Formats: sequence, C-alpha cells, structure tokens
Amino acid sequence: MEQPAIVQDLEPLKGLSVKDLGKQNYQEVWDLQKAMQFKRINNEIEDSILLVEHEPVYTMGKNANENHLLQNYPNDVKVFHIERGGDITFHGPGQLVGYPIIDLHNYTLSISWFMRSLEDIIINTLKHFSIAANCKEGLTGVWVKDEKIAALGVRISRWVTMHGFSLNVNTQLHYYDSIIPCGIFEYGVTSMEKVLGKEIDMDEVKQVLIQQFENVFNSHQTPVN
Repeated sequence: MEQPAIVQDLEPLKGLSVKDLGKQNYQEVWDLQKAMQFKRINNEIEDSILLVEHEPVYTMGKNANENHLLQNYPNDVKVFHIERGGDITFHGPGQLVGYPIIDLHNYTLSISWFMRSLEDIIINTLKHFSIAANCKEGLTGVWVKDEKIAALGVRISRWVTMHGFSLNVNTQLHYYDSIIPCGIFEYGVTSMEKVLGKEIDMDEVKQVLIQQFENVFNSHQTPVN
C-alpha cells in the first residue's frame, strides 16, 4: 500500500492525528484499521482519523442480510464481510470515507453519543455547502429529505472505535442499484453532487469535515490528568 499522506495543519484536537490516505484498496485499509485499533487499545498510538476513497466495494456488517446483495451486482465489485454493525453498503470513488480510531475514554463513554456526534459532524459539513440534511428517527445515517447521503457503521472494542462513516460527495450512485442499502427498502440514496447539480471539491469537503470534528469533539474532550 502507498504510504499514507499525513494531512498537514489539520490536527483539530490535542493528541489527534489526521491522515489522508487518498485512494486506497479496501482490504489494506481494513487491515490498517485493525492494527491501529489494537495499538490504540494498548496506548501505543494517539487518537487518529483516517480519510480515504476506496475502489468500488460492497461491505456487509456482521448482521447483514445476504439477500440485500442483489444477484445482478457487478462482478468486478468485491464483497467484504466485516465486523462493523449495520447491513450492506457501498464504498467507491467520489465518496469520502472516514475511520476514527478514537479512545472514547477521552470523550464520552457512550456508543449512541459517538454515533450522534458523527451524524452531527456530517450534517454541519453539509450545511457549509448549503445542503439541508437531517437524521431520521430510528435510522442511522444522514438524509437529505428522503434520500440517504451518508451511512454509518462502527465497531468498538474496549471503548476504542474503528470503521466509521461514508459521505457521498461525487459518488457514482448506480452502484446502489445492486443492493438494498443498509437494508432500507423505502428510501433512496443521493450525493452532494446530485443535490447541488455540480461536482464538489473533495479537498474542501475534507477541510470542512475536520473543522467540524474540532467543533464537536473539543467540546466533549476529557482533560488529561
């Protein structure tokens, strides 16, 4: 795997490292996450956020329904069964994926708080681009009206997180035609590009997203003794 490029001047929290991996293979980044979570549990590294775009893949959470991957899916798209929560989703070019490797002992020991915080970060990022987004009661993720624009799924071990979120920026949405995204039949999927009618600068989205991490996580950071 290519050496990840550390995003300079983007360290929103004391002791938190932000790494932009660019476009990377899913398997290698998955392996990297697992290694980093293990090291974070053992206090060998600091809290980190990985930002990446993947090649087209479908990932199925530990409770996913196999029937939600339709038989006509493209045979050049790899399928991964992974340990996060949630059902099936898509990752691919034009989509910003974020993997926080964070020890929640430094913030709030609550899975629901962490998930709602990720949703708030994405909603506020979209607001910067004049996109009105919201949450739906009883459903995880971020929505623009009745179309999902961001999916969330995490794994937490000893209060250290991995996996995270995917935000459709300039995503090729036709890949969703071959799945029941997140196992939800009644709603569609959208992207920032589709909503605004123009291609979006991915680097600008990353910058805004990191600023929103600062806003949300700084306000809940536990002082280090």
